[in-house]
Amino acid sequence: MQTSELSAAELAEIERKYDPETAFRSTGPQLAFAVSFLLVAMSVYHFYAAGFALIPELMHRGIHISFVLSLVFILFGWRKAPATDMAPPAWWRFQGVPYLDLLWSLLAVAAAMYLPLLPPEIVAQRVGNPSQLDIFMGTALLLLTLEAARRSIGPTLPIIGIVFILFAIFGPYAPGALKHGGTSWLGLINHLYMTNQGIYGIAIGVMAKYVFLFILFGVLATRIGLGQLFIDLAMVIAGRYAGGPAKVAIFSSAFMGTISGSSIANTVTTGALTIPAMKKVGYPSHFAAAVEATSSTGGQITPPILGAAAFIMVEYLEIPLRDVLAAALFPALLHYFGIFIMVHLEAKRLGLRGLSAAEMPKLGLVLKQHWLSVIPLIILVYMILSGRTPDYAAVYGIIACVVVGLLNPVNRLTLIDLWNALASGAKNTLAVGAAAAVVGIVVGVVTLTGVGFRLGYVVVQTATDMGAVIGSIWPFSFASVAQWSLFLSLVLIAMSCIIMGAGIPTTATYIILVAVAAPALAAQQVQPIVAHFFVFYYGVLADITPPVALAAYAAAGIAGSNPFQTGNTAFRLGIAKALVPFVFVYSPSLLLVADGFTWPAFFVTLAGAMMGIASLGVAFSGYLLTPLRRWERWWIAAVSMLFIAPGLKTMAVAVVLMAPVLYLQFARRRSETAVV
Repeated sequence: MQTSELSAAELAEIERKYDPETAFRSTGPQLAFAVSFLLVAMSVYHFYAAGFALIPELMHRGIHISFVLSLVFILFGWRKAPATDMAPPAWWRFQGVPYLDLLWSLLAVAAAMYLPLLPPEIVAQRVGNPSQLDIFMGTALLLLTLEAARRSIGPTLPIIGIVFILFAIFGPYAPGALKHGGTSWLGLINHLYMTNQGIYGIAIGVMAKYVFLFILFGVLATRIGLGQLFIDLAMVIAGRYAGGPAKVAIFSSAFMGTISGSSIANTVTTGALTIPAMKKVGYPSHFAAAVEATSSTGGQITPPILGAAAFIMVEYLEIPLRDVLAAALFPALLHYFGIFIMVHLEAKRLGLRGLSAAEMPKLGLVLKQHWLSVIPLIILVYMILSGRTPDYAAVYGIIACVVVGLLNPVNRLTLIDLWNALASGAKNTLAVGAAAAVVGIVVGVVTLTGVGFRLGYVVVQTATDMGAVIGSIWPFSFASVAQWSLFLSLVLIAMSCIIMGAGIPTTATYIILVAVAAPALAAQQVQPIVAHFFVFYYGVLADITPPVALAAYAAAGIAGSNPFQTGNTAFRLGIAKALVPFVFVYSPSLLLVADGFTWPAFFVTLAGAMMGIASLGVAFSGYLLTPLRRWERWWIAAVSMLFIAPGLKTMAVAVVLMAPVLYLQFARRRSETAVV
């Protein structure tokens, strides 16, 4: 077992171990300064471009890609370094970095900037008829993008990219509905490089225009004390109640989710405090780690940041960011509600205490020290809700962070701090930027071949065939074939999201699978925003779903618990996240902005979802007022599905069926009290 307290270096090593996006290699002092300068320049450029310049779209995306790829080849090695120590001197290295990697870095800049630097009329002429140099540069950028993604996020996404490339070329040999006319290498490079349908497409555009700025905002906001304010407020709100540290983890992660879109980073940041505190009051190590991991994954679904997915939705669906944030609000609250219920019941079952007054911060002192740090977040949210563009809101949020940091005497932002924050913000975008470029390749192949609609057809047809078989069997015949087809389509898509999310970032999973899910669910009359959120939620769920539950494994590293046991417990705690997407598919009113929204439907759906999630939490915990018998747990689990199914009739039936168990619990509790 590890000690209850870990140093900053140990926490950083845990994050490095489980998050490949942070596994940077060390370099010599001169090269480190050059890299730091480039990172700061990257941040300054994006800030300037968003707030004060009118840069052509292709040029902006090209500059972003050149920064990302060049820095990835310097900061990420051919293989993940086992330690943070600089590689030993060698004739083929310069300050820890092979000369070949420096060459790839320069070639990446040349390939990324070649097309944007050409006159627009020349580019227009060559689309459909690229020159030999165009083909060379496009091929170089394609290969370097795949390699950069492999180094920074692992092999899974590049392999998917290669499979799609092969599919585009060898389409005539594909089976069944996937068969297509195919394309030549020239045609492939023309589409992926010369147009805005590939590497320079929506994915990298969103990263360059929106995501970079919001990541930078999160880094600056945390540096000026907003993260500490959230943790302290969470302790004040929930610390005194039964099992207080676990509830602190829930609230602090929910608050941190407003400025962070990374599950693993959130886990390590708040878990360093909450996991030892949970163990101290009596929670088992694996449960403490699972609570933190599950709570932290909620950061990716909590407004106003939502990771990159929110901005992808803005571009794909052509709706304001405020609508996306409104749609995300109550599903996120249901996620945290589900965790809270299970944590509370576990605390009651184990008889755990809350934090004492001496262990908790004073509200007055917390607000006095950190109240200024919340101003940037208020400005950001206000601008988004007032209808300003996300990049405009982020620019003013960043300015507010800098101003507050310079004025706040408690967390004073020095020029060195500002430099480091700008460098850190840019550094945190490199892996996701490389992933976005590969996603552009995948999406480009989808648009070139129409495979999204083909796969969507396969999904719907498979679900329909399965539904016909199941619907012919009593008692499953109560639902029509169409109803079974929709349900099974959702199940197949959810499983695909979880499987793909095990190896690639959430945003990449979301973008790739929505290309399949959107046509499939559209054929089932599911609204576009509902389809997008469904895929997004299940992509996030992969972070706490074994066998590759990276957030859970990072938390286990802090807690000193068994990683697989932690992952299983985290999935159980996050079961609400697995159920809520089905709820808003069948009742889109939960998303607030979906077509056909009505307040009665919303309140019925919300009430049913809360009762169903609470019931399921009781079943998993094995405790309500007293310990539950095995048959009672299974009964409650079955009845909880009726609560979740939207509708007053199903809720009424669920209440009637739940009554006997409630009666037995009250009777058992009275008898125990009488004995005492």
